[in-house]
Amino acid sequence: MSHVNHTIYLASRSPRRIELLKQLGLNCKVLPTDIDESVILHELPADYVQRLAKQKAEKCFQMLAEQNLTTFDRHILGKDDFAEHQYLVIAADTSVAIHNEILGKPKDDNDARAMLKLLSDSWHEVHTAIAMGTAEKLQVMLSTTNVEMMPLSDAQIEAYIKGGEQKDKAGSYGIQGQAGAWIKRIEGSYTGVMGLPIHETALLLRQYGVNVI
Repeated sequence: MSHVNHTIYLASRSPRRIELLKQLGLNCKVLPTDIDESVILHELPADYVQRLAKQKAEKCFQMLAEQNLTTFDRHILGKDDFAEHQYLVIAADTSVAIHNEILGKPKDDNDARAMLKLLSDSWHEVHTAIAMGTAEKLQVMLSTTNVEMMPLSDAQIEAYIKGGEQKDKAGSYGIQGQAGAWIKRIEGSYTGVMGLPIHETALLLRQYGVNVI
């Protein structure tokens, strides 16, 4: 259960992230944020996900302020009590990378097909950054997992794309779905590959007074 003085907002509409937070015993309010996810020239994948996670969290705080939620609480609670009743925001961003090439969500089936052929019979990295905090203090933590994918035939790729699982997933696959059968080995966090590394998330939650096991 979360600390009674925290209202937790998840800056994402990802059902996987919602379920992973429930795994920690947390219920959160969902407040998705839309930001520009363009890659900066020569930006490294690890830097990219950390920047986007931070920007998503900041956008969430901006949205809360625009809804006058923080102003309302300051008025009702009083300035001295506000620090104990802060909103806690959790944001995350995940990217698949191979040879420092960032593979985001596929634009279309052709894009997904190209990504899966690139990942076939190779190792790649999955970077997930978590940004968590209050309006006064925001922290970012990175989880990087190395993933080995088996060789894929054209028929396997086409069947997967036909099923539609590749949509809205970094690198055009989800390890928690049918593509999990393609993953020979991982070195790192399984939940990080899913989109929210539980270990790092719990570490940050404890720092903000949220009770997790």
